[in-house]
Amino acid sequence: MNRPRFYSAAIIAMFAAVEFAWSDTEDKAPGTPGEFTFVRIEYDSEGGVDESYYYYEGRIWQRWETDYPEAERNFLFRLQQITTMACDPEPISMRLTDPALNRHPFVYMSDVGWQYLTNDEQKALRKYLLSGGFLWVDDFWGTPELENFKYNMRQVFPEYEWRDIPKDHAIMNIVFPMEECPQVPAKVFARMGQSWDPPQAHRGSSTGRRGWDDNDVKTVHFRGLFDDNNRLMAVMTHNSDVGDGWEREAEEEWYFQQYSIPSYAMGINIIVYALTH
Repeated sequence: MNRPRFYSAAIIAMFAAVEFAWSDTEDKAPGTPGEFTFVRIEYDSEGGVDESYYYYEGRIWQRWETDYPEAERNFLFRLQQITTMACDPEPISMRLTDPALNRHPFVYMSDVGWQYLTNDEQKALRKYLLSGGFLWVDDFWGTPELENFKYNMRQVFPEYEWRDIPKDHAIMNIVFPMEECPQVPAKVFARMGQSWDPPQAHRGSSTGRRGWDDNDVKTVHFRGLFDDNNRLMAVMTHNSDVGDGWEREAEEEWYFQQYSIPSYAMGINIIVYALTH
């Protein structure tokens, strides 16, 4: 099995006190709602089965809800455990057009490869980000899914382009010093011995199955969207499923050690940066 690189001894040291608690997190009782609420964005997707929705683990999943809410519940538990931040233990979901959106400084989207946004949603997202909000987009793989998401965002911000986030950016070391964004596969694929999702599990090119290429999913793209004042408004973790590193941490210890620890480190860096900038 491929072994991911850990990014510094500080990350391992910080998690040393919690490494043996991995099997207990799903049974933790909810605490008192606190200052930070994790918001998952609900959206619509185009297509039919295995496109806008899919069957997995005995139920139908809409794309927006991939890994929800267990990923966020585990993350919020770890965020409060590792930092001094007070957190509501229960995440919430809402549409971009919900008037309550502006009460929350951070929002998260997942699995956006088939996503489409209405005109009202595009306008709402633009207003939210220009007003100081922060967006993280995770768990989409390959060029077709990337191009679909970039198309949607060009409707929101035609004047801005996504840029690679350099290693010396503050988001890379605000809590944990990290050299790069980790690549995290869904656990079902990690058990196959690779650190990336197979492209056949994701949206193919217009040429069909022959358009899939393993090289298209092997490199993580950690990119940001910056405003006119160079404020980082949004980040993408493309070709990585950080949320599965949270959701599946309690299932097998090897997955926790190899993938959940760097997933939490990356997530904590992004959240702390978003809430302090």
